[in-house]
Amino acid sequence: MASLSVHEFLNRGEQLPILDVRSPAEYEAGHIYKAHNLPLFSNEERAQVGTAYKQISRYEALLQGLDIVGPKMRNLVETASELAVDGQVLVHCWRGGMRSESVAWLLTTAGLQAHTLADGYKAYRRAVLEIYQNPLPILIVGGTTGSGKTEILQELAEQGEQIIDLEKLANHRGSAFGGIGQSSQPTSEQFQNSLFAAWRSLDLSRTIWVEDESFSIGGAQLPHEFWEHMKQAPVVVVEVPRSLRVQRLVRDYGHLDPTKLARAIHTIERRLGGLRTQQALQALEEKRLADVADLLLEYYDRSYQRNLNRKTESLRYTLDCPTDDPATNAQLIRKFAANKNLHPNLTSI
Repeated sequence: MASLSVHEFLNRGEQLPILDVRSPAEYEAGHIYKAHNLPLFSNEERAQVGTAYKQISRYEALLQGLDIVGPKMRNLVETASELAVDGQVLVHCWRGGMRSESVAWLLTTAGLQAHTLADGYKAYRRAVLEIYQNPLPILIVGGTTGSGKTEILQELAEQGEQIIDLEKLANHRGSAFGGIGQSSQPTSEQFQNSLFAAWRSLDLSRTIWVEDESFSIGGAQLPHEFWEHMKQAPVVVVEVPRSLRVQRLVRDYGHLDPTKLARAIHTIERRLGGLRTQQALQALEEKRLADVADLLLEYYDRSYQRNLNRKTESLRYTLDCPTDDPATNAQLIRKFAANKNLHPNLTSI
């Protein structure tokens, strides 16, 4: 049984299963990407043992823990054995203490090789937040609502560029309407963990493209240091004709539940203005979806320009795109970035 550093643990985790023996609530709040939850205690049992530790003694907490875990030992071993690869598993808890050590001992006794994470999930979270301390080779795809930024980002990947799709990781499109039709969002902690996993898989000597986003994507927040890097990265703003943006918005959102669309319009009423809000709601009721999109762009265009103006002028670049075809615009943005030498290690075009 070996205790591994965070990066040793994660590197081995590319081939071996990671068993998170924390409670289900701890796991749901945030966990290592692709880790399996094999809880030693339920949420209620963890609270019970913790109360005994605080109010009575460590010894009493240990005894209560043994009473709880005893009947579970067979299931722990059987589940871990089913997940094991070549008889090996990785195990962690919150601090790398009693829970992970106990499970690792049990699994080792049962004939498996169980390696633990030194300092546990707490050390992992430190690594998640520390990875962005060095300069990052980021380029940002910008543009007003309806420009097809997400599709351009995906086409950049098809054309050999490295990307991180923040909206996909956050499970949200990033506006008042961005959660409609989506499943629930991850916690900010889990969103940051998924970003960390995506970041570790990339070649940091090459450019990484991301979409222009706010600090919060729906309810999921970026790591502060990553957000600071985004604010200092060059942004190429694709300018697509308004009529094409309206058409895209109708395609992307027109099939969604009108009740939820109306609710989203109400959430931006103060910034959209009372008159435009009522006009948009009436157009929605009458199924004049292009009119709805056009009215909403009045707000979103102003909002985007205001946020863009906060960025240093020398980091802002504009690219006219006469079409909204994502593949064409991805090729245009790559050529533009290369000609402007925005990052010297773009893939060849």
